[in-house]
Amino acid sequence: MRFDTSQHMRLGQQMKLSPRVIQSMEILQMPLADLEQRIEEELESNMALEIVERVADKTAKKDETDRPDRELTITDKGNAQDDFARLDSYQADQPEAADNSFDGPSRANLEPGSSSRVAAGDRDGKMDAMAAAPARQASVSEQLRDQWALTEMDAELRSLGAYLISFIDEDGYLRTPLEDIARQAPEPLAESVGGRDKLLEQLPWVLEEAQLVLEPTGVGARDAREGLRLQLDAVQQDPDFNEDDATDDAIEAARWLVTDHLDDLMNNRLPKIAEATTLTIDEIKTGVQLLRRLSLAPGKRLAPDRSEPIIPDAIVEYEEDNDRYVAYLNDRNLMNLRINREYSEMVRTRELDKQGRDFVRKNLSNAQWLVDAIGQRRDTLLRVIHAVLDAQRDFFDYGPESLKPLPMTLVAEQLGIHVATVSRAVADKYLQTPRGIVPLRRFFTGGTQNDAGDDVSWAAIKAAMQDVVDTENKAKPLSDEAIVRELKKRGIEIARRTVAKYRDQLQIPAARIRKTF
Repeated sequence: MRFDTSQHMRLGQQMKLSPRVIQSMEILQMPLADLEQRIEEELESNMALEIVERVADKTAKKDETDRPDRELTITDKGNAQDDFARLDSYQADQPEAADNSFDGPSRANLEPGSSSRVAAGDRDGKMDAMAAAPARQASVSEQLRDQWALTEMDAELRSLGAYLISFIDEDGYLRTPLEDIARQAPEPLAESVGGRDKLLEQLPWVLEEAQLVLEPTGVGARDAREGLRLQLDAVQQDPDFNEDDATDDAIEAARWLVTDHLDDLMNNRLPKIAEATTLTIDEIKTGVQLLRRLSLAPGKRLAPDRSEPIIPDAIVEYEEDNDRYVAYLNDRNLMNLRINREYSEMVRTRELDKQGRDFVRKNLSNAQWLVDAIGQRRDTLLRVIHAVLDAQRDFFDYGPESLKPLPMTLVAEQLGIHVATVSRAVADKYLQTPRGIVPLRRFFTGGTQNDAGDDVSWAAIKAAMQDVVDTENKAKPLSDEAIVRELKKRGIEIARRTVAKYRDQLQIPAARIRKTF
């Protein structure tokens, strides 16, 4: 085999996106909450950007973003090649704006009138935004260590307990074997209790003590079975726990289920449990009712999952007079930004040296880009939503089962923009509609035809399938094959494996799990 090297020239064309266009696409893709955070960061770092304070004036003409009670006019911009043309022009005029690093004059030395504003006692909106940021929540391990620090015991055992707690995970379980914990212990800690063998002897006692004193009950358990038993012990010893479903019989039934039949219980095999025990179905159901009040992840009570609230990016309302749906962006509270005029004038004077003027000019360019990118985001998002309102009118009238197939390519061709722009516009965006808050991406889906020849989206088929399961007889839940037959009665014909796939996506358990006794 022979290898040769050579040089040659090749003529070709390549298209590269400028950094400004890439950042503009990122702005377009951001949901409302992320965009607000981005604006706060820019206000903190860019002195040329400022907030326009709203003035309450009943006689003044309101801006379109201040009028949620009217429809915003949506105009087509035409060719997709113009989408970010203005943004590119700023980079061409200010090539140094792409580089945000600068070691020149400080911002404090360039801010006009900053000392007078502070002296007058005016509030700083940027500092207010930073002060309103939520504090970091303490982790499960940190909260447990704080509890353990209040226990009364020898310093060596308290240190050993703190080390043991560091292995408890966010669910509250100690999943690491005690032998491994002893082997990984630091040498000074092992020596403080008399060596590693002594440390291993002490760990079960320290763990038992931790399970008794740490809250919530169940923390420190090594598996779900032990965690449930600890919680049942607490229920039995609590004199105030006198609920109807916490009787002695219910506690004993629940303890029996947890100790010997947890796997069958998790798989809803109640008749099998009844055959293996002296419990009746009703007694088993009483124990199950009590167990439902316990937690399989006690640590989550200390640090629950913080689900961020969904802030809709746009609101859809119905106009009865015109029999149509209208949309407006939900950005009334979005900070109104503008370029600081004093800095704009500063670059035209000789008050600053060249380095200072370059610094101000760079910040002006970055500020103007952000203002234009936000405006472009608003325009593109409204145009896409307008296309959705036209294509999915039946959804708003009749519900999810009336969703129609709507490929993104179709909307892109209609609006004269690239399909990637549509994809970014709908990413992580939500609409507040008369039928609830709906992800904007949900309206874009493929589909098939029903028996009547009408187009039906996959999302509509899932909605129909969910309705079939919701209305089934829970004592005799439908199998996947039976769901196929029920959907066929509604004019929807799909395969059993598709039902199984959609059931998994909708988090619908199998028929034997859904069955009630």
